[in-house]
Amino acid sequence: MNLKDLNIDNTWTLFLDRDGVINQRIIDGYVTRWEEFVFGPGVLEALNILSNLFGRLIIVTNQQGIGKGLMTDNDLFVIHYRLIEEVNKAGGRIDKIYYSPFLDEQKNPMRKPDIGMALLAEKDFPEITFSKSIMVGDSLSDMAFGKNVDMYTVFISDEELKEGFKKQIDYFSFHLLDFARKLH
Repeated sequence: MNLKDLNIDNTWTLFLDRDGVINQRIIDGYVTRWEEFVFGPGVLEALNILSNLFGRLIIVTNQQGIGKGLMTDNDLFVIHYRLIEEVNKAGGRIDKIYYSPFLDEQKNPMRKPDIGMALLAEKDFPEITFSKSIMVGDSLSDMAFGKNVDMYTVFISDEELKEGFKKQIDYFSFHLLDFARKLH
């Protein structure tokens, strides 16, 4: 089955990871202020396309830099405010951003791959149907998050998919614009 066979319309929800999908990931580090945030190539165009296809676009992001004391909730608020502002200027939209500030070792249900952020989104947007949702991410944690609530999953990577990863991944794209074009 290819992505077009899903018949995406405004009853569908798109869940997006942030680092590595929307913005360039800082290897072994964290985006702690807006000046460090760099949109990935083609991301603004992709979000414009995707905003016209999906009923809701939601970011779900683990942000343990807060738990490590490298940034504050307010620092993250400023980054996300500016992110939404830039997406809106480019003709796209983000309906809501959920984040988990917890450290991995805390095993908090709000941290992906646990489903706390999905359940919050469902509470805020009761029209969400997880079987009509797609999770786009660049980690196996993102894929497990999507599978844990019955979403379709799209793995983003600039490298070909390793064989052992395929059971949690429904679709593969090299970047967000590649994914958007496959649906358009």
